[in-house]
Amino acid sequence: MIIATPRAAFSRALCIALALGFNAAAHAAEVVVTIDNFVFNPPAVTIKPGDTVTWRNADDIPHSIVSTTPGAFRSKALDTDDKFSFTFTTSGAFEYFCGLHPHMKAMITVAP
Repeated sequence: MIIATPRAAFSRALCIALALGFNAAAHAAEVVVTIDNFVFNPPAVTIKPGDTVTWRNADDIPHSIVSTTPGAFRSKALDTDDKFSFTFTTSGAFEYFCGLHPHMKAMITVAP
């Protein structure tokens, strides 16, 4: 009969937890939203918790990304080819707009 020491049991549990954590991270997706000609494209995105959205400014003027949910996410002004990324950890609907051109609006839906 093999008796596991507390250290061996901890090591085994840590290895399992790390393996599960790495596996979950491998399933996270990245979605790219392009800003061009005063439009977010695509204008509506559905992702899962843990996924990352990256906005890329392909326009020749600055834009910014501002969530209508207070404190959720906000970028600095993005010049041409600049990027801003945000990882969504909670479910919900997140409307956002361009802080420099408020008529530009779009939506991120996070659902399990």
